[in-house]
Amino acid sequence: MNDFITELLQTLATKGDLNELFRSHLELAVNTLLRTELTAFLDYEKYDRTVMSRLL
Repeated sequence: MNDFITELLQTLATKGDLNELFRSHLELAVNTLLRTELTAFLDYEKYDRTVMSRLL
């Protein structure tokens, strides 16, 4: 079982806030997507030292 299903079942079992669960997972997904798009747009990974060596 993946982490989301496990968290969903735990939230349902404890009568937790489903809105917060979905919000936090949506936030994680959007941030991952934005980070991936930025990496593709800039054409290098964050903190990639090989880029600096190419510029010098």
